[in-house]
Amino acid sequence: MQATSLSRSPARTFIRQLRKDDSHAPFSRGTPAQPSRVSKFGLRARGANRENAAAQETKEPKTTVQVDLGARSYPIYIGPGLLANGDVLCKHIPGTTALVVTNETIAPYYLARTVKSLSSTGEIRVEVVVLPDGEEYKTVEVLMKIYDKALESKLDRQTTFVALGGGVIGDMTGFAASSYQRGVHFLQIPTTVMSMVDSSVGGKTGVNHPSGKNMIGAFYQPRCVLIDTDTLASLPDREFLSGLAEVVKYGLIRDRAFFEWQEKNIESIIARDESAIIYAIEKSCLNKAQVVSLDEREGGMRATLNLGHTFGHAIETGLGYGKWLHGEAVSVGIVMAAHLSHRMGWIDSNIYERVATLLDRCSLPTSVPSEMTTEIFLQLMAVDKKTKDGQLNLVLLKGDLGSCRFTSSFDRDALEDTLDHFCPKLRHEQQSKNMV
Repeated sequence: MQATSLSRSPARTFIRQLRKDDSHAPFSRGTPAQPSRVSKFGLRARGANRENAAAQETKEPKTTVQVDLGARSYPIYIGPGLLANGDVLCKHIPGTTALVVTNETIAPYYLARTVKSLSSTGEIRVEVVVLPDGEEYKTVEVLMKIYDKALESKLDRQTTFVALGGGVIGDMTGFAASSYQRGVHFLQIPTTVMSMVDSSVGGKTGVNHPSGKNMIGAFYQPRCVLIDTDTLASLPDREFLSGLAEVVKYGLIRDRAFFEWQEKNIESIIARDESAIIYAIEKSCLNKAQVVSLDEREGGMRATLNLGHTFGHAIETGLGYGKWLHGEAVSVGIVMAAHLSHRMGWIDSNIYERVATLLDRCSLPTSVPSEMTTEIFLQLMAVDKKTKDGQLNLVLLKGDLGSCRFTSSFDRDALEDTLDHFCPKLRHEQQSKNMV
Protein backbone atom coordinates (compact mmCIF):
# COMPACT_ATOMS: atom_id res chain seq x y z
CA MET A 1 0.00 0.00 0.00
CA GLN A 2 1.36 3.38 -0.96
CA ALA A 3 1.70 5.99 1.76
CA THR A 4 -0.61 8.33 -0.08
CA SER A 5 -3.47 5.83 0.05
CA LEU A 6 -3.59 5.27 3.80
CA SER A 7 -6.77 7.31 4.18
CA ARG A 8 -9.23 6.58 1.43
CA SER A 9 -11.71 9.26 2.49
CA PRO A 10 -11.56 12.38 4.63
CA ALA A 11 -11.65 11.59 8.32
CA ARG A 12 -14.63 13.80 9.03
CA THR A 13 -16.71 12.09 6.35
CA PHE A 14 -15.72 8.70 7.71
CA ILE A 15 -16.73 9.66 11.23
CA ARG A 16 -20.09 11.07 10.07
CA GLN A 17 -20.81 7.80 8.24
CA LEU A 18 -19.99 5.75 11.29
CA ARG A 19 -22.06 7.95 13.61
CA LYS A 20 -25.19 7.24 11.58
CA ASP A 21 -25.15 3.62 12.68
CA ASP A 22 -22.87 2.26 15.37
CA SER A 23 -23.98 -1.26 14.45
CA HIS A 24 -22.23 -1.03 11.08
CA ALA A 25 -21.10 -4.21 9.41
CA PRO A 26 -17.42 -5.16 9.73
CA PHE A 27 -14.94 -4.78 6.89
CA SER A 28 -15.36 -7.39 4.20
CA ARG A 29 -11.58 -7.97 4.11
CA GLY A 30 -12.02 -11.03 6.28
CA THR A 31 -9.24 -10.17 8.69
CA PRO A 32 -11.41 -9.96 11.82
CA ALA A 33 -13.62 -12.87 12.68
CA GLN A 34 -17.31 -12.24 12.18
CA PRO A 35 -18.76 -11.56 15.64
CA SER A 36 -21.57 -14.06 15.20
CA ARG A 37 -19.55 -16.90 13.72
CA VAL A 38 -18.81 -20.21 15.38
CA SER A 39 -15.09 -20.46 16.11
CA LYS A 40 -12.94 -23.49 15.39
CA PHE A 41 -13.21 -24.30 19.08
CA GLY A 42 -16.91 -24.91 18.66
CA LEU A 43 -18.12 -22.08 20.85
CA ARG A 44 -20.05 -19.06 19.64
CA ALA A 45 -18.33 -15.71 19.93
CA ARG A 46 -20.27 -12.73 21.22
CA GLY A 47 -22.97 -11.82 18.73
CA ALA A 48 -23.16 -8.46 17.05
CA ASN A 49 -26.53 -7.56 18.54
CA ARG A 50 -25.40 -8.52 22.01
CA GLU A 51 -22.25 -6.46 21.53
CA ASN A 52 -24.18 -3.42 20.39
CA ALA A 53 -26.62 -3.73 23.29
CA ALA A 54 -23.70 -3.81 25.70
CA ALA A 55 -22.28 -0.73 24.06
CA GLN A 56 -25.42 1.21 24.89
CA GLU A 57 -25.00 0.49 28.58
CA THR A 58 -22.50 2.55 30.52
CA LYS A 59 -20.49 0.24 32.72
CA GLU A 60 -17.97 0.70 35.47
CA PRO A 61 -14.67 -1.21 35.53
CA LYS A 62 -14.76 -4.71 36.99
CA THR A 63 -11.29 -4.12 38.35
CA THR A 64 -8.57 -1.46 38.26
CA VAL A 65 -4.81 -2.06 38.36
CA GLN A 66 -2.54 0.83 39.32
CA VAL A 67 0.89 1.35 37.77
CA ASP A 68 2.87 3.18 40.46
CA LEU A 69 5.41 5.52 38.90
CA GLY A 70 5.18 8.59 41.10
CA ALA A 71 4.01 11.57 39.05
CA ARG A 72 3.63 9.29 36.02
CA SER A 73 1.34 6.77 37.76
CA TYR A 74 -1.81 5.71 35.95
CA PRO A 75 -4.73 3.29 36.22
CA ILE A 76 -5.57 0.29 34.05
CA TYR A 77 -9.36 -0.09 33.85
CA ILE A 78 -10.58 -3.61 33.01
CA GLY A 79 -14.10 -4.80 32.23
CA PRO A 80 -16.81 -5.22 29.57
CA GLY A 81 -18.61 -2.25 28.01
CA LEU A 82 -16.08 0.35 29.19
CA LEU A 83 -15.72 1.96 25.79
CA ALA A 84 -19.19 3.43 26.22
CA ASN A 85 -18.18 5.12 29.46
CA GLY A 86 -17.12 8.56 28.29
CA ASP A 87 -16.53 9.76 31.85
CA VAL A 88 -13.70 7.28 32.37
CA LEU A 89 -11.88 8.45 29.24
CA CYS A 90 -12.56 12.17 29.40
CA LYS A 91 -11.31 12.64 32.95
CA HIS A 92 -7.83 11.71 31.70
CA ILE A 93 -7.85 14.31 28.90
CA PRO A 94 -6.62 17.64 30.30
CA GLY A 95 -7.04 19.68 27.12
CA THR A 96 -9.79 20.28 24.58
CA THR A 97 -8.52 18.22 21.64
CA ALA A 98 -7.88 14.54 21.03
CA LEU A 99 -6.46 12.59 18.09
CA VAL A 100 -7.68 9.00 17.80
CA VAL A 101 -5.23 6.76 15.97
CA THR A 102 -6.60 3.43 14.75
CA ASN A 103 -6.35 1.09 11.77
CA GLU A 104 -8.54 -0.03 8.90
CA THR A 105 -9.57 -3.24 10.65
CA ILE A 106 -10.54 -1.77 14.02
CA ALA A 107 -12.18 1.44 12.75
CA PRO A 108 -15.46 -0.13 11.52
CA TYR A 109 -15.94 -1.86 14.87
CA TYR A 110 -15.03 0.69 17.52
CA LEU A 111 -14.09 4.08 16.08
CA ALA A 112 -17.56 5.63 16.19
CA ARG A 113 -18.10 4.42 19.74
CA THR A 114 -14.75 5.88 20.82
CA VAL A 115 -15.42 9.24 19.16
CA LYS A 116 -18.88 9.35 20.76
CA SER A 117 -17.43 8.73 24.23
CA LEU A 118 -14.68 11.31 23.81
CA SER A 119 -17.23 13.85 22.56
CA SER A 120 -19.78 13.11 25.29
CA THR A 121 -18.90 16.15 27.41
CA GLY A 122 -19.16 18.52 24.46
CA GLU A 123 -15.78 19.99 25.43
CA ILE A 124 -13.38 17.89 23.37
CA ARG A 125 -12.77 18.20 19.62
CA VAL A 126 -11.89 14.81 18.20
CA GLU A 127 -9.75 14.21 15.13
CA VAL A 128 -9.03 10.81 13.57
CA VAL A 129 -6.30 9.15 11.54
CA VAL A 130 -6.77 5.63 10.15
CA LEU A 131 -3.64 3.63 9.35
CA PRO A 132 -3.20 0.34 7.51
CA ASP A 133 -3.26 -2.80 9.62
CA GLY A 134 -0.25 -5.02 10.15
CA GLU A 135 3.24 -5.31 11.65
CA GLU A 136 4.71 -4.54 8.23
CA TYR A 137 3.32 -0.99 8.56
CA LYS A 138 5.07 -0.31 11.87
CA THR A 139 7.51 1.99 10.11
CA VAL A 140 8.78 5.54 10.22
CA GLU A 141 7.02 6.22 6.91
CA VAL A 142 3.58 5.28 8.25
CA LEU A 143 4.34 7.01 11.57
CA MET A 144 4.55 10.29 9.64
CA LYS A 145 0.81 10.02 8.89
CA ILE A 146 0.11 10.66 12.59
CA TYR A 147 2.29 13.77 12.63
CA ASP A 148 0.74 14.94 9.34
CA LYS A 149 -2.78 14.69 10.76
CA ALA A 150 -1.80 16.42 14.01
CA LEU A 151 -0.22 19.32 12.15
CA GLU A 152 -3.06 19.53 9.62
CA SER A 153 -5.52 19.75 12.53
CA LYS A 154 -3.38 22.36 14.33
CA LEU A 155 -3.13 20.27 17.49
CA ASP A 156 -1.05 21.86 20.23
CA ARG A 157 0.93 20.50 23.18
CA GLN A 158 -2.22 20.11 25.30
CA THR A 159 -3.78 17.59 22.93
CA THR A 160 -4.15 13.90 23.78
CA PHE A 161 -3.29 11.09 21.39
CA VAL A 162 -5.58 8.08 21.81
CA ALA A 163 -4.40 4.67 20.61
CA LEU A 164 -7.32 2.46 19.56
CA GLY A 165 -6.10 -0.93 18.43
CA GLY A 166 -3.49 -3.59 19.03
CA GLY A 167 0.18 -3.42 19.87
CA VAL A 168 1.29 -1.86 16.59
CA ILE A 169 -1.15 1.04 16.94
CA GLY A 170 -0.31 1.46 20.63
CA ASP A 171 3.45 1.49 20.04
CA MET A 172 3.25 3.91 17.12
CA THR A 173 0.77 6.27 18.78
CA GLY A 174 2.80 6.33 21.97
CA PHE A 175 5.99 7.13 20.10
CA ALA A 176 4.22 9.85 18.13
CA ALA A 177 2.89 11.29 21.40
CA SER A 178 6.36 11.24 22.95
CA SER A 179 7.85 13.22 20.09
CA TYR A 180 5.09 15.49 18.72
CA GLN A 181 5.99 18.98 19.89
CA ARG A 182 8.35 17.23 22.34
CA GLY A 183 5.55 15.40 24.09
CA VAL A 184 1.76 15.39 24.32
CA HIS A 185 -0.70 13.39 26.42
CA PHE A 186 -1.45 9.78 25.55
CA LEU A 187 -4.20 7.20 26.27
CA GLN A 188 -4.25 3.47 25.44
CA ILE A 189 -7.38 1.58 24.37
CA PRO A 190 -6.06 -1.89 23.48
CA THR A 191 -8.30 -4.21 21.46
CA THR A 192 -6.24 -7.43 21.35
CA VAL A 193 -5.18 -9.87 24.04
CA MET A 194 -1.54 -9.11 23.26
CA SER A 195 -1.94 -5.37 23.74
CA MET A 196 -4.17 -5.76 26.81
CA VAL A 197 -1.75 -7.94 28.76
CA ASP A 198 1.54 -6.56 27.50
CA SER A 199 2.20 -3.75 25.05
CA SER A 200 -0.32 -1.19 26.38
CA VAL A 201 1.23 -1.33 29.87
CA GLY A 202 4.64 0.03 30.75
CA GLY A 203 5.33 2.83 28.31
CA LYS A 204 7.43 1.07 25.66
CA THR A 205 6.74 2.76 22.33
CA GLY A 206 8.36 2.67 18.93
CA VAL A 207 8.59 1.47 15.36
CA ASN A 208 10.56 -1.24 13.61
CA HIS A 209 13.72 -0.95 11.54
CA PRO A 210 14.56 -3.41 8.74
CA SER A 211 17.48 -4.62 10.87
CA GLY A 212 15.53 -5.19 14.07
CA LYS A 213 12.18 -4.98 15.82
CA ASN A 214 11.38 -1.85 17.90
CA MET A 215 14.84 -0.38 17.35
CA ILE A 216 13.45 3.18 17.20
CA GLY A 217 11.38 4.28 20.16
CA ALA A 218 11.06 5.77 23.62
CA PHE A 219 9.75 5.07 27.10
CA TYR A 220 6.57 7.13 27.38
CA GLN A 221 3.76 6.35 29.81
CA PRO A 222 0.05 6.79 29.03
CA ARG A 223 -2.31 8.70 31.31
CA CYS A 224 -4.55 5.63 31.51
CA VAL A 225 -5.22 2.28 29.87
CA LEU A 226 -8.84 1.34 29.19
CA ILE A 227 -9.38 -2.37 28.53
CA ASP A 228 -12.89 -3.05 27.27
CA THR A 229 -13.00 -6.83 27.09
CA ASP A 230 -16.01 -6.66 24.74
CA THR A 231 -13.61 -5.59 21.97
CA LEU A 232 -12.19 -9.13 21.95
CA ALA A 233 -15.44 -10.26 20.29
CA SER A 234 -14.13 -9.15 16.91
CA LEU A 235 -10.66 -10.63 17.38
CA PRO A 236 -9.84 -13.57 15.07
CA ASP A 237 -8.90 -16.84 16.76
CA ARG A 238 -5.32 -16.70 15.55
CA GLU A 239 -4.72 -13.24 17.05
CA PHE A 240 -6.56 -14.15 20.25
CA LEU A 241 -4.34 -17.20 20.74
CA SER A 242 -1.21 -15.23 19.88
CA GLY A 243 -1.75 -13.02 22.92
CA LEU A 244 -1.82 -16.01 25.24
CA ALA A 245 1.94 -16.44 24.81
CA GLU A 246 2.44 -13.34 26.95
CA VAL A 247 -0.04 -14.60 29.54
CA VAL A 248 1.90 -17.86 29.84
CA LYS A 249 5.11 -15.84 30.18
CA TYR A 250 4.01 -14.09 33.37
CA GLY A 251 3.40 -17.37 35.13
CA LEU A 252 6.81 -18.70 34.11
CA ILE A 253 8.91 -15.72 35.15
CA ARG A 254 7.31 -14.69 38.44
CA ASP A 255 3.92 -16.22 39.30
CA ARG A 256 3.81 -19.99 39.76
CA ALA A 257 0.22 -19.94 41.04
CA PHE A 258 -0.89 -18.07 37.92
CA PHE A 259 0.82 -20.62 35.67
CA GLU A 260 -0.87 -23.47 37.53
CA TRP A 261 -4.21 -21.66 37.22
CA GLN A 262 -3.65 -21.43 33.46
CA GLU A 263 -2.98 -25.17 33.26
CA LYS A 264 -6.39 -25.78 34.87
CA ASN A 265 -8.33 -23.08 33.02
CA ILE A 266 -6.76 -22.65 29.59
CA GLU A 267 -9.79 -24.15 27.82
CA SER A 268 -12.07 -21.56 29.48
CA ILE A 269 -9.78 -18.77 28.30
CA ILE A 270 -9.73 -20.14 24.75
CA ALA A 271 -13.53 -20.41 24.83
CA ARG A 272 -13.54 -16.69 25.66
CA ASP A 273 -15.26 -17.12 28.98
CA GLU A 274 -15.65 -13.58 30.29
CA SER A 275 -14.65 -14.23 33.90
CA ALA A 276 -11.60 -16.28 32.86
CA ILE A 277 -10.48 -13.63 30.40
CA ILE A 278 -10.86 -10.80 32.91
CA TYR A 279 -8.90 -12.76 35.54
CA ALA A 280 -6.12 -13.60 33.07
CA ILE A 281 -5.84 -9.96 31.97
CA GLU A 282 -5.92 -8.66 35.55
CA LYS A 283 -3.20 -11.05 36.76
CA SER A 284 -1.04 -10.31 33.72
CA CYS A 285 -1.39 -6.55 34.22
CA LEU A 286 -0.70 -6.86 37.96
CA ASN A 287 2.50 -8.76 37.27
CA LYS A 288 3.68 -6.33 34.63
CA ALA A 289 2.69 -3.26 36.69
CA GLN A 290 4.72 -4.52 39.64
CA VAL A 291 7.80 -5.02 37.48
CA VAL A 292 7.44 -1.68 35.68
CA SER A 293 6.96 0.15 38.99
CA LEU A 294 10.33 -1.21 40.18
CA ASP A 295 12.23 -0.84 36.90
CA GLU A 296 10.56 1.57 34.50
CA ARG A 297 13.40 1.83 31.97
CA GLU A 298 14.56 -1.76 31.91
CA GLY A 299 17.72 -1.38 33.94
CA GLY A 300 17.52 -4.95 35.19
CA MET A 301 14.38 -6.62 36.50
CA ARG A 302 12.14 -5.42 33.68
CA ALA A 303 14.26 -7.28 31.18
CA THR A 304 12.83 -10.52 32.59
CA LEU A 305 9.56 -9.62 30.85
CA ASN A 306 11.36 -10.50 27.63
CA LEU A 307 11.39 -14.26 28.18
CA GLY A 308 11.47 -15.80 24.70
CA HIS A 309 11.61 -12.42 23.00
CA THR A 310 15.24 -12.52 21.84
CA PHE A 311 14.56 -15.75 19.96
CA GLY A 312 11.09 -14.53 18.94
CA HIS A 313 12.27 -11.17 17.58
CA ALA A 314 14.87 -13.02 15.50
CA ILE A 315 12.08 -15.11 13.97
CA GLU A 316 9.95 -12.02 13.21
CA THR A 317 12.87 -10.17 11.64
CA GLY A 318 14.23 -13.20 9.80
CA LEU A 319 10.90 -14.11 8.21
CA GLY A 320 9.89 -10.52 7.50
CA TYR A 321 7.52 -8.52 9.69
CA GLY A 322 3.93 -9.70 9.52
CA LYS A 323 4.60 -13.29 8.40
CA TRP A 324 4.25 -14.59 11.96
CA LEU A 325 2.32 -12.82 14.71
CA HIS A 326 4.39 -11.55 17.62
CA GLY A 327 2.91 -14.02 20.09
CA GLU A 328 3.52 -16.93 17.73
CA ALA A 329 7.20 -16.05 17.52
CA VAL A 330 7.40 -15.48 21.29
CA SER A 331 5.78 -18.88 21.90
CA VAL A 332 8.59 -20.62 20.02
CA GLY A 333 11.09 -18.34 21.77
CA ILE A 334 9.79 -19.36 25.20
CA VAL A 335 10.16 -23.05 24.31
CA MET A 336 13.70 -22.41 23.05
CA ALA A 337 14.60 -20.51 26.24
CA ALA A 338 13.18 -23.35 28.33
CA HIS A 339 15.12 -25.88 26.25
CA LEU A 340 18.38 -23.97 26.80
CA SER A 341 17.61 -23.63 30.51
CA HIS A 342 17.07 -27.39 30.74
CA ARG A 343 20.21 -28.15 28.70
CA MET A 344 22.24 -26.07 31.17
CA GLY A 345 20.67 -27.89 34.13
CA TRP A 346 18.84 -24.80 35.39
CA ILE A 347 15.38 -26.43 35.27
CA ASP A 348 14.28 -30.04 35.28
CA SER A 349 12.63 -31.81 32.37
CA ASN A 350 9.20 -31.61 33.98
CA ILE A 351 9.16 -27.80 33.79
CA TYR A 352 10.33 -27.87 30.16
CA GLU A 353 7.59 -30.33 29.25
CA ARG A 354 4.92 -28.30 31.07
CA VAL A 355 5.96 -25.16 29.20
CA ALA A 356 5.77 -26.82 25.81
CA THR A 357 2.52 -28.61 26.67
CA LEU A 358 0.69 -25.48 27.81
CA LEU A 359 1.72 -23.51 24.73
CA ASP A 360 0.67 -26.43 22.55
CA ARG A 361 -2.74 -26.46 24.28
CA CYS A 362 -3.00 -22.79 23.31
CA SER A 363 -2.62 -23.91 19.66
CA LEU A 364 0.58 -21.90 19.48
CA PRO A 365 3.67 -23.00 17.53
CA THR A 366 6.50 -24.65 19.42
CA SER A 367 8.78 -25.34 16.44
CA VAL A 368 11.02 -22.98 14.51
CA PRO A 369 9.92 -22.10 10.95
CA SER A 370 11.90 -23.97 8.33
CA GLU A 371 13.41 -20.77 6.91
CA MET A 372 15.36 -20.09 10.10
CA THR A 373 18.87 -21.45 10.62
CA THR A 374 21.35 -21.34 13.47
CA GLU A 375 23.38 -18.76 11.58
CA ILE A 376 20.39 -16.50 11.03
CA PHE A 377 19.45 -16.72 14.70
CA LEU A 378 22.96 -15.84 15.86
CA GLN A 379 23.23 -12.96 13.40
CA LEU A 380 19.94 -11.38 14.41
CA MET A 381 20.31 -12.04 18.13
CA ALA A 382 23.64 -10.19 18.04
CA VAL A 383 21.79 -6.91 17.36
CA ASP A 384 19.11 -7.50 19.98
CA LYS A 385 18.47 -4.49 22.23
CA LYS A 386 19.46 -6.55 25.28
CA THR A 387 23.00 -7.01 23.91
CA LYS A 388 25.40 -4.88 25.97
CA ASP A 389 29.06 -4.25 25.20
CA GLY A 390 28.95 -7.05 22.66
CA GLN A 391 27.55 -9.50 25.23
CA LEU A 392 24.26 -11.22 24.43
CA ASN A 393 21.88 -11.29 27.39
CA LEU A 394 19.06 -13.81 27.63
CA VAL A 395 16.12 -14.40 29.94
CA LEU A 396 16.29 -18.00 31.10
CA LEU A 397 14.32 -20.08 33.58
CA LYS A 398 16.18 -21.18 36.70
CA GLY A 399 15.09 -23.14 39.73
CA ASP A 400 11.45 -23.60 40.61
CA LEU A 401 8.57 -22.71 38.34
CA GLY A 402 8.04 -18.94 38.41
CA SER A 403 11.71 -18.03 38.68
CA CYS A 404 14.04 -16.71 35.98
CA ARG A 405 17.33 -14.91 35.36
CA PHE A 406 18.38 -12.14 32.99
CA THR A 407 21.99 -12.96 32.31
CA SER A 408 24.94 -13.06 29.93
CA SER A 409 26.43 -15.94 31.93
CA PHE A 410 25.10 -18.83 29.93
CA ASP A 411 26.86 -21.65 28.11
CA ARG A 412 27.50 -20.55 24.50
CA ASP A 413 27.91 -24.14 23.38
CA ALA A 414 24.57 -25.00 24.98
CA LEU A 415 22.99 -22.08 23.09
CA GLU A 416 24.28 -23.40 19.77
CA ASP A 417 23.12 -26.88 20.72
CA THR A 418 19.64 -25.52 21.35
CA LEU A 419 19.66 -23.65 18.05
CA ASP A 420 20.85 -26.77 16.23
CA HIS A 421 18.12 -28.78 17.95
CA PHE A 422 15.45 -26.44 16.62
CA CYS A 423 17.20 -25.86 13.27
CA PRO A 424 18.35 -29.37 12.25
CA LYS A 425 18.47 -28.43 8.57
CA LEU A 426 21.63 -26.38 8.93
CA ARG A 427 23.32 -29.05 11.03
CA HIS A 428 22.72 -31.60 8.28
CA GLU A 429 24.04 -29.18 5.67
CA GLN A 430 27.17 -28.61 7.71
CA GLN A 431 27.69 -32.33 8.15
CA SER A 432 27.36 -32.86 4.40
CA LYS A 433 29.92 -30.14 3.70
CA ASN A 434 32.36 -31.68 6.16
CA MET A 435 32.11 -35.02 4.36
CA VAL A 436 33.10 -33.51 1.00
